[in-house]
Order: sequence, then C-alpha cells, then structure tokens
Amino acid sequence: MKSYKFEIFTQIIEKNIKSGIYKPGQKLPSVRELKDYYGFSMTTIQAGYDYLMIKGVVESVPKSGYYVGVKNEKVIESNQVIRPPVVRDAVFEQGIGLTTSSRLNRHFSEFNVAAPGDLFVPQKLLLRTMQQVIREKGAGLLRYYPTNGSILLRDNIVSRAASQRTLLNTEELLITDGALQALYIALTAVCKCGDVIAVESPCVFSVLEVIRVLKLRVIEIPVGKNEGFDIDIFRQACKGNAVKAVVLTPNFHNPTGILLSNEQKITLLAIAYQYNIAVIENDVYGDLNFQGSRPSTIKEYDKSGLVMTFSSYSKTLAPGIRLGWLSTGKFLKDAERIKFALGSTVSPLNQETVNRLIGSSSYDRHIRSLKMQLAKNAYMAINLIASSFPEKTEVVTPQGGYNLWVKIPEGINMHDFYIQCERIGARFTPGYTFSFSNNFGRYFRLVIADKFTEKRIEAIQQVGRYVCEAP
Repeated sequence: MKSYKFEIFTQIIEKNIKSGIYKPGQKLPSVRELKDYYGFSMTTIQAGYDYLMIKGVVESVPKSGYYVGVKNEKVIESNQVIRPPVVRDAVFEQGIGLTTSSRLNRHFSEFNVAAPGDLFVPQKLLLRTMQQVIREKGAGLLRYYPTNGSILLRDNIVSRAASQRTLLNTEELLITDGALQALYIALTAVCKCGDVIAVESPCVFSVLEVIRVLKLRVIEIPVGKNEGFDIDIFRQACKGNAVKAVVLTPNFHNPTGILLSNEQKITLLAIAYQYNIAVIENDVYGDLNFQGSRPSTIKEYDKSGLVMTFSSYSKTLAPGIRLGWLSTGKFLKDAERIKFALGSTVSPLNQETVNRLIGSSSYDRHIRSLKMQLAKNAYMAINLIASSFPEKTEVVTPQGGYNLWVKIPEGINMHDFYIQCERIGARFTPGYTFSFSNNFGRYFRLVIADKFTEKRIEAIQQVGRYVCEAP
C-alpha cells in the first residue's frame, strides 16, 4: 500500500490520542507549528489533518484550529494508568492544555487556570486608566520605550517595595514581558547548559518548562505541607553538588499556598551565601496574603546582590497586562543583554497604565478587595471538599495566593478520576505536571481565582460524589 509523507506525523498524533497524552477536546499543534517542526509543506500538513478528520479522530473548528474529537474518549483503555511526565514535545502540549483555558468548551468549570477570572479583574479601573493614558500620551505610546523600562514605572515599583521593607535599586530593575520572561532572564544570567539548580517540588509547570528549555539539571527540594521548602534537604544538596541557583516561591507557593517563615528565609539565604548560590525568588503572589501584613521577601535580607527577585501584575490586575519586573542584584550586566535579545521594550501602554495605577490609592483598594475574595473562595472550596470528598482527602490550607493542593485517598484510579472530571465538566491541574518525576500522581491543584457560581460549586460536589462512590 502506498505510504504518504504526512503519515510521519499523523501516526504520532493518533498514538498520543490512544495513549491518553492528547485528551478529548484538547487543541492540537497548528498547521504552521507542524510545518516548522517537520519541514513539510503547508499542503502536506493540511492533507494529514484532512486524513485524520476523515478517520474521525480529529475535529476542525473554524478560525481556531484542530482538536481531538470528543468521541475519542472511548479509545482510551480503562486499565491505562497515568504515565509520569517525560520531557518531550507531546508532554509540553499536554501540560499547556492542562494549565490554560480552553475557549472551545464554555460548559466546563475550569479550576486549572492560574489567572484571575473576569469578575476578579478590575475592568472598569483598567480601561478607564488606559483611556486616560492614551488621551494624554497620544502618539508617544507608539515609540520604543527604554530597554529596561520606563524610569517612572521603575521608580514607583522601588517606592512600593520600600514601603513593604524591601530595598530595590531602580538601576538594577528590568521591566519584563511577564514573570516567566523575568525567570528566563534570571536563569540565563547565572547558568549555562548542564548546570545544576535546585527547585521546589511540587513546582509549577511553566517554571519546569523554562528549566527544560535551558537544558539545566535539577535537584528537586520537597515542599512539605506544614514547613514548606525543606531547608535541611537544600543544605544537603548544596554540600554534594555544584548548585548554581535555587528557584523558589517563598510567599504563597504555587500550588500549596504555603508561606515560608522569616527564619527560614534568612537560613536559606545564609546557605546561599556559604555556597555562592544565586537565589531566584518568585514573588508574584506576595501581595495576596489572606491575613496579617504583607510577608517579607528574601530580597529584604540580602546585602550581597545574590538574590534576584521577580514579580508580575498578571495575577493582581489582569493576565493580558503581561508586565512584570526583575530585580537583578549583581547580575545586571548579563541580565540587560539577555533582556535586549528577547525584545527591546515592553508595551508602552501597559507600562504607563500600571505606573499610574500603582502610584495611586486605587491599586491598593483593588488588592484589598481581591485578597478578601480569594480568602473567601479558599475557605469555601475547603469546606466543599470536606463535605463532598472522602474523609481521607487531604487539603493544604493556603495562607495566600490562588491555589489549593488536594490529595485523593489511596484506592482511587486517577486515570478514571480525570476522565470522570471531564464528563462532569470540571477541570483541575493534575499533580504529575508539577514535577519532572512522578511524585504527585494522587494530587491535583484547584485554582480559586474566579467567582464560585452555583455551576462551579455543583461541579466540585459532583466530583466529590464520584470519588466517594468509586469502587
């Protein structure tokens, strides 16, 4: 029988669908992505997708792309187990699908997207401020801004940090296209391919992907449900390995919501001093404490420049803002070069909008309201799980941030669990995406950054009933 060139990639797609790597309703790689990856013509890729559509395993959505057919749920064998994540393109595609919103299926209750829901975004405040900026700045917004970012914005960020006890330097601050770019710059500034870094475990999928892209070697440091990042294991790791950097979220860790104590932060910094290890601190959730005052940063205690702290306004304002910052410490020279290579400037409109907001009282009022809503959702979700899930279900009570970290009791088939969640219309982030190993197969993350409607509440209750009734 004649073979076709497109079968090289269509066979892989079919295999990934049958093995459960590509889920029903999940978006598949675009025609252009496959063209670039395989070096085939657009016509060949299109013919391959047409072939898969004829076979009934793929569906086309106009102006959106190609998706796994929802009827293909039946081809997944009932005795299949979830495989540990493997560093390859298929798993990257799966991870993206499990951690981002699917606009295709509006009937789903999505608890897997770590971004504020529409009702948590201060839409009127943002749009009004943007309109004011456009009227005042006019065509000036169409020009390049300084590579490191607006000096006024950086000054405002430094002033806010100082009011929260952290001393930053305007000259060492870079405005970035979100927090992930800041992390990429920080890691690239201190590490090269093959270097060893320490990273918290569990760790959010996007951070693991940056590490994978940079081809770094990893030592996973456990994050306990009570004490958080294990300082003792980190110390042991530093004794026996040439660790170049440590990446962690000390304030309201994703996914557990745990807060490191000041003593732990100081001890970790002392270890970093002893072994000359760069500390890359993710503080995107630092403003979102449920009670008490805003927690300290590790940067607050640093006198050497070894700490690189980054944050973003995507979690506190809106995901589309795409504006973050990185305090580079003593790594400014290399970080500036990397930032320039990634793109000379961040959106001037977004810079001016954020600058105006954080320089006024309106941002602080919004943060107070957002924290209250998140805390309310956290306690509501904990109570829903306590009343709907089996008694041995474990939930880490967060002290701030966006997330609940839930462990399902032994005896539940986790593959069947996620299939049932899809049927119910509830999406969580599976625990196995939070590690390069398979340490968290019985966990899932539940994001609380959206309004708990009756539909979303019922979805959690239905999932809990399924777990209780599962054989």
